[in-house]
Amino acid sequence: MTTETVLGFDFGTKSIGIAVGQNITYQASPVQAVKANDGIPNWNTIEEIIKKWNPTLLVVGLPLNMDGTEQPLTQRARKFANRLNGRFGIKTELQDERLTTTDAKARLYELGGYKKLAKNQIDAVSAVLIVESYFENQFGE
Repeated sequence: MTTETVLGFDFGTKSIGIAVGQNITYQASPVQAVKANDGIPNWNTIEEIIKKWNPTLLVVGLPLNMDGTEQPLTQRARKFANRLNGRFGIKTELQDERLTTTDAKARLYELGGYKKLAKNQIDAVSAVLIVESYFENQFGE
C-alpha cells in the first residue's frame, strides 16, 4: 500500500479547521485553523499548507442535519470543496461531519479541560475527526 497523505477541512464561515492524516495509521493531527471571511479563506495560506503537506487527497466535512438532510452550510461546504479541487487539481471528497464539533470538544476536554477549548483548536480537531471518519468509511478500521 502506498502512503497517501490526506488534508481534511472543517469548513466554516469564520474559520476553517485543517488537519493532516495518512492511510497507514488511519490517524490525523491538527494543522491549524485559517480565518475565513464569509466562508472564503486566504487562498495563499491554503496553498502554502497544501505545498507543505503535498496531499494526494483533500477531504471536506459536509455539514448535515442530524436526520441527514441538508442545511444552509451544506451547499457552501460543497462549493468550498469544488473550489479546492478547481484551484489545486487534487482529488477532493466530502465526508459527513455530523457530531464532529461535539466530539472535538469532548476530545479536547479529555486532553486538558476547558482551557484547551480555543475556537481554532476545536476547528482543527474537528478536521482531525473528519479525516479519521473518512478513513473509517474507506477502510473499515
